[in-house]
Amino acid sequence: MNLLFGPENSPEAQPRLYRDLADWYPLLTPAGDYVEEAAFYQRLFVTHCRRPPRTLLDLGSGGGHNAAHLSATLACTLVDIAPAMLEVSRRLNPGCEHVQGDMRSIRLGRVFDCVLVHDAVCYMASRADLQSTMATAFEHTAPGGVALFQPDFVAETFEPGTETGGSDVGSRGLRFLEWRWIPESSHETYVTDMAYMLRSEGGAVEVIHDRHLMGLFPRTVWLESIAAAGFEPLAVPFEHNSSSDTGHEVFLGMRPVPGERG
Repeated sequence: MNLLFGPENSPEAQPRLYRDLADWYPLLTPAGDYVEEAAFYQRLFVTHCRRPPRTLLDLGSGGGHNAAHLSATLACTLVDIAPAMLEVSRRLNPGCEHVQGDMRSIRLGRVFDCVLVHDAVCYMASRADLQSTMATAFEHTAPGGVALFQPDFVAETFEPGTETGGSDVGSRGLRFLEWRWIPESSHETYVTDMAYMLRSEGGAVEVIHDRHLMGLFPRTVWLESIAAAGFEPLAVPFEHNSSSDTGHEVFLGMRPVPGERG
């Protein structure tokens, strides 16, 4: 999970998980939990790229947990808006390039065989922000390459609910309660309230509340936005062995090769 904030990107608007609590992030969802998911993304890149997949741009890379596995076969460039999260990722992925930037507007001036926008895309809370992210992905996808977008939910699959989790490293530990709900005044957004219980090395436990605002768009909006950016859109069932989700999809954008017919 990663983030994109309001138009001002002010520090006080950022969820604490990506600021002063960033060092706790690896305990929230450990990198080892991403093995099968990253392998699923790798298979999609190999299947749908019309060029040998050798380079990857990860937009909204967060703690770099996907890159920790994808970098075994792809040269990865990781972009995130939060400096604290980039520091977490640099420790995990010292061989990867890290760049601070906003996925809606960053322009690196080069293209990649594959572009990954993992669940950071959930923080696109307006159609304009979503379209800007699609445009960024298109600008950085090489002809014949593929971009992959992984929202947690589309409007048709969203269900309010709760989840729990966390892990320990040495004597430090984190447990969380996630609560997803839609405010009455919501327009294509939902709220994820997070409660973190943080156990320090000395055994003291602190409880912190953190709120995340997420976009929630119909499936057709995703496909139409990908096409509007210039891609050939495709929806693919989200499948990996550790997932109990049913009906969820990832969205692909294939950048056409000039002169080829789709």
